[in-house]
Amino acid sequence: MIAMHNASQTILLIAGTSEARALSEAIARDMPKARLIVSLLGATEKPAAYAGSVRTGGFGGVAGLGDFLRAENVTHLVDAAHPFATGMHRNATAAAARAGVPCLAMIRPEWPPRPNWQEVACLRAASVALPHGAKPFLALGQRHLAPFRHRADLGPVLRMAEGPRTPLPFPAEIVIGPPLRTADEEQALFRRYGVTHLVCRNSGGQAGIAKLDAAEALGLPVLMIRRPAMASNGHATDPQAALDWLRSHSAFRAEADIAVERQG
Repeated sequence: MIAMHNASQTILLIAGTSEARALSEAIARDMPKARLIVSLLGATEKPAAYAGSVRTGGFGGVAGLGDFLRAENVTHLVDAAHPFATGMHRNATAAAARAGVPCLAMIRPEWPPRPNWQEVACLRAASVALPHGAKPFLALGQRHLAPFRHRADLGPVLRMAEGPRTPLPFPAEIVIGPPLRTADEEQALFRRYGVTHLVCRNSGGQAGIAKLDAAEALGLPVLMIRRPAMASNGHATDPQAALDWLRSHSAFRAEADIAVERQG
């Protein structure tokens, strides 16, 4: 349990992306009087370092997150979870509304379409769209592999930041490590494993650009999973815009507190 604090502003940052990490550092640098709580799902054993107090694990749905917001006197919530973390986005929007806490979603822009892409609606649609005998590079993460388990004709290649925590739903070749930095390195990897297709989600950001460039250079078809629609709360596309939102709300809150004190 996070200790109580008497800061006038308490920010809950739902993290897990590079943009969230950058925002945590910006808050610590430019808003030193604010109390920052960073929430991580716990999907990796060794997460990157964040500024602020870090908690790991879920909240227990909308009700649990709402209880947390009230118990910790959270004044602002920034949802910077992965663009495809639909459940977290939905819960954050609903819990903030119930608790009366201003909420901002910081979601990086999508990758623009390319000529070698076939956009599909979901993981299941991507599985169905792969031709018989394909050897796809599934850039998806272990939790998103189940829809491909019925395609015994495929020869999947998986990239994982860490080794599998549980048995995979199908046989596959595994590449351990982060995305490679350059398109040339990704091309060499695709050639080494005989990759015929790339399957990924439209997460946006710079970390995955090299694999898209490599697939385009090699003429590999890309099955790009469409990003789900977001709730209608406020949005920012980068850490600076989110920081500006926090500063403007912080200034408004400070003025309101002064007005209340004067009335008292």
